[in-house]
Amino acid sequence: MENRSFRDAGGTPGGLGHFVLGFIMTCIGGYLLVDQVTVVGSYWSFWGGNSFGITLLPMLFGIGLIFWRGRSILGWILTIAGALFIFAGILANMHIFFRPLSLFNTIVILVLFVGGLGLIARGVQPHVKQSGD
Repeated sequence: MENRSFRDAGGTPGGLGHFVLGFIMTCIGGYLLVDQVTVVGSYWSFWGGNSFGITLLPMLFGIGLIFWRGRSILGWILTIAGALFIFAGILANMHIFFRPLSLFNTIVILVLFVGGLGLIARGVQPHVKQSGD
């Protein structure tokens, strides 16, 4: 078995400092990037106006069948399909916006995020001692 040190990152010799610094930078940049995103829901409009109630019907009918007979395959299919239909409708009616931000702040956020990813990649590569070290 090879003699490993605590300074090893990703199973390769050396690079723990690069990995930790990159991880911290990526976390800070990722948080700042996600913090600038606004998610807004809109009206449920599947067949024109507000039609959320109609999408509930298959799921409610399926739940009723499950309560009547717990082993009802049709009830389980309707319940799961109705829940997936509602989930898809919620995702389809979301609007995602990037809040206005200065160019400097955007560059700082992206450099933190991408630079951190680069340091993580550098940290997991083997570090070879150079002749001058």
